[in-house]
Amino acid sequence: MSPRRRGVLGFVPLVAILFFNVSGGPYGAEDAVSSLGPGLALLLLLVTPLVWSLPVALAMGELASALPEEGGYVVWVQRAFGRFWGFQVGWWSWINSFVDVAVYPALFAEYLAAWWPGISPLGRWALALAFIWILTAVNLIGVRITGWSAVAMAVIALLPVVVLTVAAAARLEAIPWRPFAAEGGSLLANLGLGLAVMMWNYSGWDTPTTMLGETRAPGPSFRRAMWVALPLITLAYVLPIAAGLSAAGDWEAWETGHWPAVALAVGGPWLAHVVTFGAVVATGGLFLSLLLTNSRLPYALALDGQLPAALSRLHPRFGTPWAAVVLSSVCYSLCAFWSFKELIVLNIWLYSIALLLELAAFVGLRLREPQLPRPWRVGGGAAGMWVVAVLPALCCLLAMATAGWTNTLVGVLAAATGPLAYWIWRTSSSRVPA
Repeated sequence: MSPRRRGVLGFVPLVAILFFNVSGGPYGAEDAVSSLGPGLALLLLLVTPLVWSLPVALAMGELASALPEEGGYVVWVQRAFGRFWGFQVGWWSWINSFVDVAVYPALFAEYLAAWWPGISPLGRWALALAFIWILTAVNLIGVRITGWSAVAMAVIALLPVVVLTVAAAARLEAIPWRPFAAEGGSLLANLGLGLAVMMWNYSGWDTPTTMLGETRAPGPSFRRAMWVALPLITLAYVLPIAAGLSAAGDWEAWETGHWPAVALAVGGPWLAHVVTFGAVVATGGLFLSLLLTNSRLPYALALDGQLPAALSRLHPRFGTPWAAVVLSSVCYSLCAFWSFKELIVLNIWLYSIALLLELAAFVGLRLREPQLPRPWRVGGGAAGMWVVAVLPALCCLLAMATAGWTNTLVGVLAAATGPLAYWIWRTSSSRVPA
């Protein structure tokens, strides 16, 4: 059990943290339109929650109900398969967060370029570093203030989306799903990027489980939060994209940071500025929330004696795992200079291998510990269990298969660091005198 104060995060902040761990709004989904085509992009935005998000959320909801512990899926995998695999899923997810969380300072700089188009690469990196460390300071102050900051950022990020959607709906000029699919280019390459973008925009339902030990009534709260977040996230993608395509068109120009251009075409400069501000705030909420949840990975492993004890240190006043937070932010700073497209396909490859292990733990605990108390469980018996596990597992395997040789090679090398780190730590710790 974590030595920190338990139950300090309430339901509303948990919804906001879940919202940002999974989505943060439609910002960043633009590449799917130009890569896949309007119709296919909209179709996948509707289908992906059913075959990807919902099954993962259900599996995480059952496990959170049964084992609502700090560390979340690290604890679940360890219980199902032992300390080695518990370390692997924690290590892989933490390494993946170096790629995942570094997306948001990069995306922040992409959107800020709408106000500062002449910014140099060095200036872009400096802005990204300032972004990282200001939000790191908020995380260090405490879980409660971080949660309510996420609530405020979620409201500010979504309001411009609502205004843009209403304004675009008032001047519809075209059918948004035409053409259905993009022509030209490599179908496999476009499918790989498009699928990765879709999965990325709907992934992260497992991530907030790492801080269940800091949540009030963690099992029921997590479950209620996912039922609120899933339809909210789906609507926040589908409605503005459909309305924007109908009113502004020019789907081939949709790329990262394109929302201000859509807003300019729909409502003029004032709306473009409002949407840009919403996008900037959204990237802040994403980074803030993901740093909160991913920093608990090294903390949980350190508490279990699988990483240096220094990473389990708590701030004497705020009770936050400051060493784990600071180390994570240092790693994110080093990864912040890659472009968005370079990061996203690699991110979903790394995320997939960890999620496959989590889904295996969901099945393994059902089969090996059927008597484990589960205040809430996925319905449908064995068939329901297999559907919930197999559908997202197939999505993971498809995304990994279409990621390209470079991303696959880097992903394999990154995964190989898990057994190596486990062996190094076991070897070094065994030499320390008792």
